[in-house]
Amino acid sequence: MKRLVIVAATAGLGVTALGATAASAATGSVDANQVSKVKWHACSTDFVKTVAANYDPIFPVSKIVQCGQLQVPLDYAKPNGKKISLFVTKTPHNGKGKAKGSIVVNPGGPGGAGGIFGPRVFAQNSPAMRAAYDVIGFDPRGVGDSKPSLSCDTAYGREPRPDYGNGDAKSEKIWLKRTYGYDAACKKADKIGLLKHIHTTDSARDVNSIRIAVGSKKLDYYGASYGTYLGSVYATMFPTKVGRMVLDGVVGPSGVWYQANLDQNVAFNKNMDYYFGWVAKYDSVYHLGKTQKEVRSYFYGLRSKLAKKPVYSADKSAAASSDSLVDVAQNAGYRRSASMWNMVATGLSAYKKGDIATFVDTFGGPTSGPVDDNEFAVYNAVQCTDVQWPTSWKKWHKDNVKSNKIAPFGTWGNVWFNSPCLGWPAKAAKPVNVGAVKNLPKNILMFQATDDAATPYKGAQDMQRRLKGSHLVVQDGDRTHCIVHRGSAAVDAYFDAYFLNGKLPSKSTVHVPQLGDPTPPAGMRSAAATGALLNDVLK
Repeated sequence: MKRLVIVAATAGLGVTALGATAASAATGSVDANQVSKVKWHACSTDFVKTVAANYDPIFPVSKIVQCGQLQVPLDYAKPNGKKISLFVTKTPHNGKGKAKGSIVVNPGGPGGAGGIFGPRVFAQNSPAMRAAYDVIGFDPRGVGDSKPSLSCDTAYGREPRPDYGNGDAKSEKIWLKRTYGYDAACKKADKIGLLKHIHTTDSARDVNSIRIAVGSKKLDYYGASYGTYLGSVYATMFPTKVGRMVLDGVVGPSGVWYQANLDQNVAFNKNMDYYFGWVAKYDSVYHLGKTQKEVRSYFYGLRSKLAKKPVYSADKSAAASSDSLVDVAQNAGYRRSASMWNMVATGLSAYKKGDIATFVDTFGGPTSGPVDDNEFAVYNAVQCTDVQWPTSWKKWHKDNVKSNKIAPFGTWGNVWFNSPCLGWPAKAAKPVNVGAVKNLPKNILMFQATDDAATPYKGAQDMQRRLKGSHLVVQDGDRTHCIVHRGSAAVDAYFDAYFLNGKLPSKSTVHVPQLGDPTPPAGMRSAAATGALLNDVLK
C-alpha cells in the first residue's frame, strides 16, 4: 500500500525455496571482473538543490554528495547481453583516513527513488557514523534517474479520479476498465523487456553489482520498508557476501504480496481511528469534534460529499476528490509526527471553515498535464511479478468486501492501487523462500514498531524466525513506520553500536519505549505544512 508522497510502504512473502546448497549457482550474478567501477562526478544542479532543501538543515550533505551511473545486465542470465543503467550516489565519510565501509541503502517501495536516500541517511547519521562510513544510494532498475525509467500513463493520476467505492458494481466496472487500461499502457511502454526482469531477485543482483563496483568484499546494508524484503532476499541469494545488515520496518516474507495488503487494511484502519481520537483531543485547535466518534464521522461524511462532487481550486488547476482525501489523510497512519498529523487535521479544518484554497492545496492534485507515475509503475512491475497474484476478480471482490467490513478506511483504495496485478503484462516468478539456505548470516539486526501499519509487527516476527540468529529491536506501542533516525535515542544507539563496533543487542529481541504522541505545532498553517509533509516523510 502506497499513497502519493509516501515512500515505500508494503509488506511481503516467500514460498518456493532456492536449493539450499545451490543458492550461489542459482543467482545468475556477474563475476567481479565483469563489473566496472562507478565514475563519480558532480551531481546535477536540480539534484543538488533537492538535497540541499531537504537535508542541509541537518548536515550540509549537498556539498559532498557525488553521482554516477552503473551499467548492469538487463538479464543476469545473459551477462554480456543488453545493459541498463543504475543511478547511484555516494556521500563520502568525513573522518580521517580510509572509510570503515560503504553502506548501501534502500528506502523501500518498491519504486522508491534511492539515489536521494543516500544523502538523507548520511545527514541523519550520528557524527561517528558520518566519520566512519560512505553511504551509497541508488535508484533501482526502472526507477527515477536509472535508465530506462518506467512510465506507463501520465494521465492516470490526474484529479478528480472516480471514487474508490465500496465494492459496488458501478465502481468496480469503472476501476477494472482503468486497471486493464493501465496494464495495456505498461505493455506498450516497455520497449526493451524490462517488465520481465524487474523482480526483487533482479534488484538483489543489482545490489551485488553495486557492492562489487564500490569495492566492498561484503555488503553493508540498510533497508527500510520494502528495502527489508530486498535485503532478506539478498541474504538468501548471497549469504556469504553479507557484512552488516539492518532491516527497518520489516516486511513479513510469508505474505508477499496479496495477503500483505489485506493485513495492511486492518492495521491502517486501526491507526487512523487512533488518529481521529488524537484530533478530538485537540478540538480547541482543529474544531472537528470532541470525541473520536465525532471526528471520524466528520471525515467519512466529507469523503461521501467528495465522492459525489469533488472540490476544485479557484482556477480549476487542482481538485480534491474522495480518493485524494483518503490518500493524503493516510499519511497520518504511517507515522507519529507533529507536522504530518497537524497537516492532515488543519486541512480538514480548513474545509469546515470554508477555506477551500487551503483544503485543495492540502488534499488535491493536478487536473491536467502529466502526473509522474514512475513509482506507481515500478511498484506494480515488481509486486506483480515477484509472485503470482490471484487472477480471479471474484476472489479479490470476496476478500476485500470482507476486509472493508472491518477496515473501511483504506480497503478499496488499496485494492485499486494493486489491481494492475490482475492482468499485468509480464509473467510472475517463483518467490524466494527467505532464509532457506545454508551459510545464512547470523548477525542481521532488525527494527520494528509494534503498531506499524505499513509493515505489521507479525511480519517482523516472521522474518526473525526465518533469519535464524537475527536480532530484533522492538519499539513498543509506537505507530511509526521505520524507527531508525525517528527521534529515539535508544533505537539509534543500537544502530550505531552495530555498524561501528559490530555489537548486537544482548538478547535476540529487546524492547525500547515509544516516543508518544505529538502536540500540534504552534502557529503551523496547513498550506505551509504541505511542503513540510514531504520533508517529514523523507526525513
